[in-house]
Amino acid sequence: MAQDHRLPAQRFELKYLIDETITPGIRDFVSCHLELDEYGVGWPDLAYSVHTLYLDSDDLRTYEASTNGTKNRFKLRLRYYDDNPLAPVFFEIKARQDNCIIKQRCPVHREAVPLLIAGQLPDAGHIFSKEVRHLITLQKFNLLQHQLNARPKVHNHYFREAWASPYDNALRVTIDRRVEIEPYFRADAVTKMSNPIRVYPGIVILELKFGLRFPDWMRELVQRFHLMQFSASKYCEGVLLLGEHHFHDGERAFDWEGWSPRERESAFAAAKSAGTMIDL
Repeated sequence: MAQDHRLPAQRFELKYLIDETITPGIRDFVSCHLELDEYGVGWPDLAYSVHTLYLDSDDLRTYEASTNGTKNRFKLRLRYYDDNPLAPVFFEIKARQDNCIIKQRCPVHREAVPLLIAGQLPDAGHIFSKEVRHLITLQKFNLLQHQLNARPKVHNHYFREAWASPYDNALRVTIDRRVEIEPYFRADAVTKMSNPIRVYPGIVILELKFGLRFPDWMRELVQRFHLMQFSASKYCEGVLLLGEHHFHDGERAFDWEGWSPRERESAFAAAKSAGTMIDL
């Protein structure tokens, strides 16, 4: 599935953790203002599959920046939607400056992914687009990756129902379900998961995304359904769930396959009781 890689230069994102039972009402409300994302048409729950591979340093500097609430921070990640060898893999830099989200992404040929993650300098032959801005984004990704000595840490998967404005590329509502993660340390855009753990079990993540102005109808949506804003980072919550010490030394320190069901259950229970939610 090839996804549109046009993104607004900056926007704001508000996140809400909600119960699945109220999503039909939210869908009905949102559909009066936005159109269903074309990639959700025909799928159960109107949702398409999203995969993300997060890169971080061995001392987890981007994770620590989020948990410490650093105002200006970023994440490095690969986003893709299926295992089609002809479909692009998007190299993304998601940055937060104060409360504003700035996202840059570049569509890359799948066969180039291992080379680029290994540190090879990017060139125009690696990417789908001929736009200079995409090559610049990939070069910036490469620079940040080298500065951090970042490498793959976590594979994340979920199903996204998305609603968007045909007029304003910054205006978007997403509903993310069945979020799951597992450690992953290899340089490829994997889609299969071996032993994932559910993040936010039984909870749906609602995100309201907008430009400089919070639309009146979004405010009405929040009030009508009594929504309470939360910070929620799928990557950080996953690392917290599994225990950050397992990721400091990469694959050598994390024998995920060797965990027993009881160990997995204990890790999940500990993270759930902590109740910590981290943004970006």
